[in-house]
Amino acid sequence: MLIITSTDGTIVRAVAEGSGPPIVVLHAGMNDETAWRRVATHLTARFRVVRVRRRRYRMDLDPPPGLAAETADAVAVARALGRPVLLVGHSSGGVVALEALLVAPDAFVGAVLYEPPVVVGAPLGGDANVRAQAALASGRPRRAIQIFLRDVVRLPRVLAWLSAVLVAALPSWRRLIPRQLDDNAAIDALGDRRSAYTAISRPVLLLGGGRSPQHLAERLSALAEVIPGAERVSLRDQGHGANLRAPARVAAVVAAFADRLFV
Repeated sequence: MLIITSTDGTIVRAVAEGSGPPIVVLHAGMNDETAWRRVATHLTARFRVVRVRRRRYRMDLDPPPGLAAETADAVAVARALGRPVLLVGHSSGGVVALEALLVAPDAFVGAVLYEPPVVVGAPLGGDANVRAQAALASGRPRRAIQIFLRDVVRLPRVLAWLSAVLVAALPSWRRLIPRQLDDNAAIDALGDRRSAYTAISRPVLLLGGGRSPQHLAERLSALAEVIPGAERVSLRDQGHGANLRAPARVAAVVAAFADRLFV
């Protein structure tokens, strides 16, 4: 376990494996650093892979609203590694990664962003997140995550219902429901940042899945239009969880991009 102190004094925890040029991974919502363990196994022979446990999803912390603290954590980890890193951000972790690229571009050689759900015009969650928060406050966590999966993630209704039943039945996932809704609220509070992202000066690869909800592809397209020189790769037969379902393919994309940047 790698232990780093962030700018506000909070201890950042991460798993560091392998040797070589550093890759820092920020996981998606409703998850922790273990979600990228299988991808890491395909990279650690040539890279030092650091999988951060985001403070939003640490039950030993009460993280502040917004994304600023997690952005600072990402920068602190990068600086602690002693050289610019390749940042990999998945879903909401990708939104954190975008902000980190703006705050401290010198800390990074570039970034791979896997379907970050950035706000494009209308809020990401909006009224749906408000309804989900209300369901959670009334003691209905299954209903809360069902609303989130159906109306924010935009899974098909039956799949959203089945997934919500599973999440609510498992304590390890159920306890993360409030954190996921807070994560969504933080992205909405950040707002539409496309004009800011025109200032990103590091190479960016936008990764998507051909089977992901359509709105995620549209958000990637919006980013591709504003981030200078952004590249795009699609895993056509994968969705939002290719890190779990096709880890070798995700690792190959990351490694190929890293090889071009670490020269």
